[in-house]
Amino acid sequence: MSTIGAAPGTRQPLAYLHEQLEELKAKGLYFRLRVLESEQKPVASFDGQEVINLSSNNYLGLTTHRALRRAALEATRRWGVGAGAVRTIAGTMKIHMELEEQIARFKNTEACVVFQSGFTANAGTVAAILGKDDLIISDELNHASIIDGCRLSKATIKVFKHRDLNDCERVCQETANWPGRKLLITDGV
Repeated sequence: MSTIGAAPGTRQPLAYLHEQLEELKAKGLYFRLRVLESEQKPVASFDGQEVINLSSNNYLGLTTHRALRRAALEATRRWGVGAGAVRTIAGTMKIHMELEEQIARFKNTEACVVFQSGFTANAGTVAAILGKDDLIISDELNHASIIDGCRLSKATIKVFKHRDLNDCERVCQETANWPGRKLLITDGV
C-alpha cells in the first residue's frame, strides 16, 4: 500500500479502506464482478460455468441479432465507435437525430428522445415531466432509476405497498384533491 501523504511513523491515510475490504471478504460480503465469457444470450458462460442468464437486460436477444450486428458494423465504419461526448455537450450526432425521427414516425408521435440506458430514461423522463408542485404515487419496490427520477423532480412522493392495489387506491383517494399534476408509477417487464 502506498505511503503517499502519510508522515513517517504514522498510519497510512487509506489503511481503513484496506481493513474494510478485508472485513467484507472475511464475512463473504465482498462484491466481485461476474465475468461474462460468451455472448449475451439466455444461456451464457460466467466464470467458466454455463448458466441460464436471468440478470441481463437483453430480454429480446437483440445484442446478438444478425441484422443488428450488421447495422452496428456499418454504423461503426461510418460514424466511429462512439459519440465522444454526452449528447448535451457535443455528442448528439446526425445518426441520433435520424433514429429519433424514425422512432417518432413509427410510433406516430411528434418526437421522441433516445436515452443510452433504461436507468437514464426513467430518471430523466420522470424528472422532466413533473416538478415541485406535483405528486408521484410510487410502488415501494420501484427500480432505483424510477426512485432517482422521482427525487430529481422535486415532486411530493407518496408510496404504496408493492403490488397492493388496495393500498394504491388508498393513497390515490387520500390525494384525490391534489392541486398539481399526479403520476402513478410502477415498474415491470
